[in-house]
Order: sequence, then structure tokens, then C-alpha cells
Amino acid sequence: MSAFPPIRCLFTKPAIPSRFLGRSFHPSKSLNARRRKRKFPSLKALELGAIKQFPAYSKANKKALAEKYNPAQIAAIEAGEVAIDPVDLAQQGALREDTMGLDYLDDLSEIHPIVDKPIRAPESNHDPNLRLKEEDELTDDLVNWFRSLPEEPSGDEWTKFDENLRLTVGKEEAEHNSPSSLAPELPVLPSFVQKSTDDNHEKVEVSPAMRRVALQTGYSISQIKRFRVKLLVTRRVVNQTKLGKIGSMYFLSVAGNGKGMLGFGEAKSTEGFGAREMSYLNAVKNMRAIPRYEERTIFGDVRGKVGGTELELMTRPPGISDLAARVTRSRNPMNTVKAAMQALLSQQLPEDLARARGKKLVDVRKVYYNGLT
Repeated sequence: MSAFPPIRCLFTKPAIPSRFLGRSFHPSKSLNARRRKRKFPSLKALELGAIKQFPAYSKANKKALAEKYNPAQIAAIEAGEVAIDPVDLAQQGALREDTMGLDYLDDLSEIHPIVDKPIRAPESNHDPNLRLKEEDELTDDLVNWFRSLPEEPSGDEWTKFDENLRLTVGKEEAEHNSPSSLAPELPVLPSFVQKSTDDNHEKVEVSPAMRRVALQTGYSISQIKRFRVKLLVTRRVVNQTKLGKIGSMYFLSVAGNGKGMLGFGEAKSTEGFGAREMSYLNAVKNMRAIPRYEERTIFGDVRGKVGGTELELMTRPPGISDLAARVTRSRNPMNTVKAAMQALLSQQLPEDLARARGKKLVDVRKVYYNGLT
């Protein structure tokens, strides 16, 4: 057995165990040595006076509290103030002045008409036979008021009559404090319009396609004709077949009722007039309800992407034009219309967002309208 180590041991570096880390020799100083020492010692908030120690109640304060609260309530108020740390009160009890701050203070004694649940009237106030007064009944009330006027009436007589005049027949509680927000049905008035007895009057012809759309959608023919329609894209396209090139016309139209319903339709035919009518009817058939809030066009920035077209719709302050748009990349007119429709349908109502986040509706309005409510 040889007493000399192997030759490879003379030229190789001995292995260092992983637990013994080698010290890295670097000319720069360590992190602790590079840290600058502070010239001034750190001061606490109590020393700066940022946190105020609230004094205890004086005899005059307790006397003023005793006029409004009983002794048990005063003891509860004092115990609650002792339990609150002055540091938390100074840091979290201040009113926010940023854009996300609230515009109101909750005193929990009044009901907010928008964000809180209102107190409904009792069901005993409901009157199923409640109806609006007819013209003769209102005239009788006015005549009786004239007869009851004194010889020298004051200027407040008409105001009192207007405030106390009842517009319905039935329970008075059902009119002034009804548990339901539904108004009574309108009275049936006699028709003064004479129906035409001439059977030879002109009849407007309705195309079979329009009748088919009316059956599919449930709209009447008069409703379909009252919808707003606008032709946006018109193009001539050519289809190459074995018989040669066959030309046709392409139309893209949008339709809506001006109250939140919107749709677009496409059609292509060798006859231009037929394709244009079919694009209009397809837009009516494809109309969808766009979520709206407070009669605004959109209530948040939304995006849509179809193919190579990317579109962004941005909110603006309320007014005549409360919408701005930006189209990036491709500006294909057909894809732009489809991306705008996709963006409008992807909105979420502020009520749903507030309910999901556990916040009040007023807090979410600040985010969506950029501080303008």
C-alpha cells in the first residue's frame, strides 16, 4: 500500500462542504458599512404633537351630556372613548380629501334615499280599487272649491287647494303613502276619433321578410318601422367561380330605439336594394339591451377586440357627448362596428360592482365618473 496520495490530488482543488461558504473577497464595502448614519434621531408622533391626547370630560361637559343621554348611555360613551387608541383615531379618524373620499357623513340616524333601503308603507294602505279621477270629477272638485271661497280670499287659497287636491278615488293612504310604486291604471276615455269606413283606402304593402322578423322578435310592424336605422358600410364584392366573376353588394347597418336597444346586421346580394333591406332587418333581429346607468351612454372605460381591430371607449363628463373612442391597429370598418358592440355588451352595472365589493353605490360612482357625479 503506497503512502503517497494520488497524483490527481496534487493538482485538484479540495471540495468545500456546502455548509462552509467561502468568503467572497470584493474591493467594495459591505452593505452595512455603506449605510449612512442619520444626522438626526427619529422622532415619534407623540413627540411631534401629531397625535393629540384628548382630555377627559369636565363637569360642564358631563352636565351637557346629561341633558341628552341617561347615565347608562354616558357610561357607555366614556367606555367606548377609553377603548379607542388615540393613534388609531388620529390616523384613521381623519376625513379623506382625495378623489376617493366620500361626499357625505353617516350619522346612522337618517335614511339615505339612494344607498339605503327605504321604509315601506304598511300593506294595509293598499287599495285594489284605487283609480284616477275622471275629468268630470276633477271639474266638480274645482267648482266646489270656488263655492267655498270666502268673500275676500287670500293668495294662499289656491296653494292649499293644489296641495290637498286628491287625484284618485279610494283610500287616501293609498295615494299619499302607498306600499307600491305602481301608479293606478289610466281611466278609459271615450274615443273621439272616427274610424274610416272607406274600404278603398291605400294599404301599405309589407314585405314577407319584415313579417318574418316581426314573428321572430315579437315587435309589431309599426314598431319595426319606428326604429332608428343607419347604413354604415357599403361595398361591392366579387366572388370568383368557375363561371367567372360574380359581383354583389355588401351592406352593414345598425338599428336601435334610442333607449338602450342596439344591434347591427349584415347582408350581401346581387341586388343592392334587397341586400340593404335585409341588412336593416337583420340589425333589428340582432338588437340587444345595452346596460345603461342614469341615462348615460357608458359608465366606465371598456375595450373590444375583433380580429386585428382594437377599440377603446372612454367616459366623458355628462352632457350631449359623454363618450370618446380610440381605435388602434387595424381600422377595418366592419370589425370596428363589431368591436364597439362587443365593448358595449361587456359592461357591468355599478350596482353589481358595489354589491360584489361590499361597498355603497356612492363609492363606486366616484371611480366610474372620474369624480364627476
